[in-house]
Amino acid sequence: MAKEKGRKLIAQNKKARHDYHILDTYEAGLVLTGTEVKSLRQGRASLVDGFVQLDDHEAWLHNVHVPEYSQGTWTNHSARRKRKLLLHREEIDKLAAKSQETGHTIVPLALYFKDGRAKVEIALARGKKEYDKRQTLREKQDRREAERVISAVRRKERA
Repeated sequence: MAKEKGRKLIAQNKKARHDYHILDTYEAGLVLTGTEVKSLRQGRASLVDGFVQLDDHEAWLHNVHVPEYSQGTWTNHSARRKRKLLLHREEIDKLAAKSQETGHTIVPLALYFKDGRAKVEIALARGKKEYDKRQTLREKQDRREAERVISAVRRKERA
C-alpha cells in the first residue's frame, strides 16, 4: 500500500473561531485505538464540545465525538472517551502556564491526517464577549461588501 502524503481534513471546529480569540496554535498527535482510526478514515468525527485538559504534565482531549466503527466488534471504542495528546514537554509547560491565566482555555480547531498519521490542531484561546462577536461579524460583512464593489467596478472596466 502506498504511503499517504499531504493533509486530509476530517473535522473542523468553526464555532471555536467564532467564540474565542485564537492566541496560539499547536499541532499534536493523538493516541488512538484501531477502530478509532478506521472510523476517522471514514471521515466521521465532531469537535464541537471538545476541550483540552492538562493533568500531571500530560495533555488530554475530552468530549471529542468519534463514532463507533460500523464493522467493529466487541473491541469497539467508546465514542466520547478522553484521548491522550502527544506534545513536546516545552509545549505542555507553555500551555499550562498560559492556560492558568483567567479567561484562557485550550480548544481543538481541526482534526486531520497528515502523512497518514492522525493529528489535532489545538489552540490557546481567550473567550470573546458578545460585542466582540458582533464586531467580528460586522468586519466580515464590510470586507465582503468592499470586495463586491471592487469586482463590480472591475467588470464595468472590462466591458
